[in-house]
Parts: sequence; structure tokens; C-alpha cells
Amino acid sequence: MTGKLTNAQIAWRAAQDIHDGAYVNLGIGFPEMVARFQPKGRQAIFHTENGILGFGEAPAPGQEDWDLINAGKKAVTLKPGTAFFHHADSFAMVRGGHLDVAILGAYQVAQTGDLANWSTGPKGVPAVGGAMDLVHGAKRVAVITDHVTKDGKPKLLDRCTLPLTGVACVTRVYTSLAVVDIVDGRFVLREKLPSLSFDELQSLTGASLHLDGGVADLTCPEV
Repeated sequence: MTGKLTNAQIAWRAAQDIHDGAYVNLGIGFPEMVARFQPKGRQAIFHTENGILGFGEAPAPGQEDWDLINAGKKAVTLKPGTAFFHHADSFAMVRGGHLDVAILGAYQVAQTGDLANWSTGPKGVPAVGGAMDLVHGAKRVAVITDHVTKDGKPKLLDRCTLPLTGVACVTRVYTSLAVVDIVDGRFVLREKLPSLSFDELQSLTGASLHLDGGVADLTCPEV
């Protein structure tokens, strides 16, 4: 498929909706890119399940301190006020509802807000990590993902066919083609690429897209 957002652009778009001072957990891998694109004048406070709150950017190559890593085993830097704590305390923060936002990747998202992101089925390698806690502990759960799989199948579906991470937990999906909210068990289209018609987008989506007012153009800078 041509004419879609890059992973960096999807991450940029998701970052625009994080408010100043928010406590945020970013999933391992692709979602970690969101931290690069905080809007000017806003500063999120990033949390990682292995016990760090308020860490900074990745260090320059060759400057890593491998005693300072996030849950994805990536090196991080420290900022004034960075806190360290026990793994159990970290999950108490998650389960206690103290995170404002969790942004995760996905294999599938259902129109009901169900999320499948930890296993591709019996032949897959399970990697749930802290996702099951995050999707039910964070106040808001968003997903960033390509709109379709590598073989062109929809990731946004009537119902998930893969093992679930959480039920009715996702409220917004940022894809390579659109921004979609989940409202009352339906996908509500908020933004789409201007080069893509509604019918074209619907043909790439495994459940009905609904309209609630106008649909904005999804535009992102080159990042």
C-alpha cells in the first residue's frame, strides 16, 4: 500500500493528544517512538514497568549506562526528579489507576474496544508483559498501528480472533490511514488521509466506520 503514514508520523500524531504533566506508559517497541514528539510547551512524565518514573530521552550511541533501562531493555537517561522503585510498586501505580495514558501496539482491535496484542495464536511466542495490567489500569488506552497487516488484512475488526489482552479497554486508534474513536461499541471516524476516500478506507477496515459530524484531514509533518 502506498500513501500511508510512517510509524514516526503515527507516533507524532498520537503525541499531540498527550496533555502537559500526564503520566504516560508507552508499550515496548513502536509505541516508544511517541516520546520523541512531545509538543512544544508540554512535558509528559513517562513510566516504565520495571520501576522508573520521569526518565529522559535515549542516550547518544556509545553513552549508554546499561544499569538504566526501560521495560523494553532500551537505555534511558535521567532527569531531575527521576524516581526509582520496586517492580511491585510500579505495578501498584498501574493497577491503582495512577497512569493517565497507556499507548500500545496491536495485532487486532475490535469495534467494542477489545484489544489483542500479546499473542498471534498457538504458533506465536506469547509476550504479554504488563499489557493486561496497563489496559485496565490506565485512565485512557490508545493504540498505534498500521491499518492493515503485512498481508493486507484489516486490523480493525468486528471482533478479535486472537487471544485478548483486554476487553472494552481501547478508546482511540491511531493508524497509518486514520484516527478512529471507539464510542458505544462502534468505530467512529475522526480523521483520515485526504488522499483516501471514505469508501477506500472502509474497504480496508473489518468493521463498519461511522460518522459523527465532519471528518478532519489527517496531516502530519515529515518526521
